[in-house]
Amino acid sequence: MDSIHRNGDEVHQPLLTESRPEDESKEEVVIKDLVLKKDLTTRLWIETQKLWIIVGPSIISRVAAYSMNIITQAFAGHLGDVELAAISIANTVIVGFNFGLLLGMASALETLCGQAFGAKQYHMLGVYMQRSWIVLFLCCFLLLPFYVFATPLLKLLGQPDDVAEMSGIVAAWMIPLHFSFAFQFPLQRFLQSQLKTSVLAYVSFVALGVNVLTSWLFVNVLDWGVIGASVALDISWWVGVLGLYGYTVLGGCPLSWTGFSIQAFNGLWEFLKLSAASGVMLCLENWYYRILILMTGYLQNATLAVDALSVCMSINGWEMMIPMAFLAATGVRVANELGAGNGQGAKFATKVSVVQSTIIGLFFCVLIFIFRDKVALIFTSSSDVLKEVDKLSYLLGVTILLNSVQPVLSGVAVGSGWQATVAYVNLGCYYIIGLPLGFLMGWVFHLGVRGIWGGMIFGGTAVQTVILAILTMRSDWEKEAETAKQRVQRWGE
Repeated sequence: MDSIHRNGDEVHQPLLTESRPEDESKEEVVIKDLVLKKDLTTRLWIETQKLWIIVGPSIISRVAAYSMNIITQAFAGHLGDVELAAISIANTVIVGFNFGLLLGMASALETLCGQAFGAKQYHMLGVYMQRSWIVLFLCCFLLLPFYVFATPLLKLLGQPDDVAEMSGIVAAWMIPLHFSFAFQFPLQRFLQSQLKTSVLAYVSFVALGVNVLTSWLFVNVLDWGVIGASVALDISWWVGVLGLYGYTVLGGCPLSWTGFSIQAFNGLWEFLKLSAASGVMLCLENWYYRILILMTGYLQNATLAVDALSVCMSINGWEMMIPMAFLAATGVRVANELGAGNGQGAKFATKVSVVQSTIIGLFFCVLIFIFRDKVALIFTSSSDVLKEVDKLSYLLGVTILLNSVQPVLSGVAVGSGWQATVAYVNLGCYYIIGLPLGFLMGWVFHLGVRGIWGGMIFGGTAVQTVILAILTMRSDWEKEAETAKQRVQRWGE
């Protein structure tokens, strides 16, 4: 009987023990799901805060810098058509070419400073910035011929003699502006990498105010013409440099700025190579859309096409400040997490940034589609230009949407140190696929400006976005974290 009872107990016991854990496991699953959802929500909120600490001030500072160029052109526009063309061409072609290259070279600091900050090697941030100052300052001298010989260069590109002559004068007076890039760009990335971004917004607002005041004084009061507009822009940018430098050395960055160091002269060749890869990566994209405008200038009825395209590019330029801010923020967040050895954190930061930037881009894309026949009213009242912009608005919307994703992925590349790889991707997508396709659709298929722009978007930007997305999704983030650790150790030495 005892054995029967024991066997009975053995028979029934598993049923009892199985039923209870089964009930308990369901409760546990529900609890775990709630915890995971809560944990995901918390992580998302924390990451969003970290991201927008950089994105918000970056948008403000970039819009302020962009607005200074617009204000300078506005003052020049009241002087005459030749003066407006001279300022616009000097800014777009001469300064724009060098701006893109130097800005890209400075982005090497986003990799090095961001990863060093994540690894808590704070003192190296100041050393990296000084190296960047040296490299960019020397490169400014190498780029001086673009300013000195601006007039013959613009004549070679087909500009009228009077516009080319005045553009050459403007370019010469913008040389101080050119050298300000060598110091301001590294300062911006140095501060961004350690999340000291509010100072960027404050200084940008001050510089913008100085630009308005000095432009009015030099152009309207002292009657210095285009030279006055150029000098006002020079002063405004140097106010930005001095403001950021003053904050840095007067106690704003006690851990990362320990004074000038002879160590800044070590490893300059390696630093130059990384800076050059970063510069090529970003400036290939910067030049791409400038080539679009130049190609459009050779179409029949080019004036109307260029006017409409310029309106679209101006709208795109304003909105582009948002994804460019996401580029900077993503680069910093990814670099910080990789430098701290947290590969999964870098992956999560990438996802959050891509999703939020895409949502914003989708909003503006829909807005363009809804108001496609009215968006040009900000810039012109010409019925012909309004009709042409209406036709181009769909391409503008698609461009804005793609540009909400692609810069974020470029930010991932900067934060991870993939600049050389992405430079090859940009070269292939933009100049081997995009430009020939734009030429084919514009001239061979006689689709005009829509064909050129459409071919360059879908052949260049879209393909590049897909390739960068594949590279990002296939990335081994733990391996990237280990690579970042090795990079910090090597550069720290």
